[in-house]
Amino acid sequence: MLEIILTASVSFIITFLAIPVVLQIAEKKKLYDIPDERKLHTRPVASLGGVGIFGAFLFVSLLMVKGYSSPEFQYFFAAALVIFFLGLKDDLVILSATKKFVGQIVAASILIHLGGIRLDSMYGLLGFEEVSEGFGLALSYLTIIVVINSFNLIDGIDGLAAGLGILTMSVFGSYFIVTGYEAYAILAFSMVGSLIAFLIFNHHPAKIFMGDSGSLMIGLINAILVIKFINIANDPLVAVPVPSAVAIGFAILIVPLLDTLRVFSIRIFNARSPFTPDRNHVHHLLLGKGLGHVGVTLTCVSVNAGFILIAWFGRSLGPNYLLLLMLALAFSGIGLLYFRRKTKRMVIAKGLTGINGQLNAPSKIVTLTQEAQVADKN
Repeated sequence: MLEIILTASVSFIITFLAIPVVLQIAEKKKLYDIPDERKLHTRPVASLGGVGIFGAFLFVSLLMVKGYSSPEFQYFFAAALVIFFLGLKDDLVILSATKKFVGQIVAASILIHLGGIRLDSMYGLLGFEEVSEGFGLALSYLTIIVVINSFNLIDGIDGLAAGLGILTMSVFGSYFIVTGYEAYAILAFSMVGSLIAFLIFNHHPAKIFMGDSGSLMIGLINAILVIKFINIANDPLVAVPVPSAVAIGFAILIVPLLDTLRVFSIRIFNARSPFTPDRNHVHHLLLGKGLGHVGVTLTCVSVNAGFILIAWFGRSLGPNYLLLLMLALAFSGIGLLYFRRKTKRMVIAKGLTGINGQLNAPSKIVTLTQEAQVADKN
């Protein structure tokens, strides 16, 4: 336990010291995330927080994980490097969705074929146990790609992706501690320490964003942890076997995972690419209900924690009934966000120019209701 505390503490300190340096470099080189009509921030903000997160995570993990007892970790770090540089390039020079997808496939291939992170059974979900090798590979690729993208897509407001990452990896890490899988606990808590330090600079109004280099990395580590958790927890010989581990693993990641699956489904149904950006995520719906950044983050993290408790205490129901219960509760909650949803939107009121071409009124961001009032007065 002392080793885990040391891991998180050192990771926290390194990230806490690194972020100000990253901010200085971003300011000097003008490396900012520029606001546009799709983004919620209204001023340029540095988006290289993932550099500080990844640097601390990698250094501490390499320092603390014993390679001779956990040889698969060399492949985890190789996949992490692929994802980090993929995200970093996207933060600096926008990558197409195709190139990002190819990079994620490469990272997933390293994890599955070299690192042994794969699903060979559905553990009773939908009545299936062992599955064919081809189906198992497809399921493993799908799980890793979806989890990686889920944290990338949920990273839409200050503190949300970091807050959810701290929650999910703390839960996974705690389980690996009690079951004796110390290396995986170190992997989880080295990232937790980094994210806590990053959150100091990322709370609203954020001084820095984690960017794709950070959010994709959170997704990758969660993908490793959730598949390992499902495989271990279903083993009756493990120190703490967990019935319905598949459903519990889903519950631990339910907010980012379900939001991604829901948004992807809506986009595909509307004949659009699943990677086409929009403002239909759960945090956009909550913002539409009048909550601020802090309120949305606390709501999402609290709801995610609530589903973890529901899954844990309902684990005796079996994976199918438990998953059905959670999906019913989740979609009921999302339905309430659509029902009675406020129509207030943020629009750009462009400055008005006179006949001589001079600006009579400056551009500003106003709400639709405010603009309507102005229109009524005129």
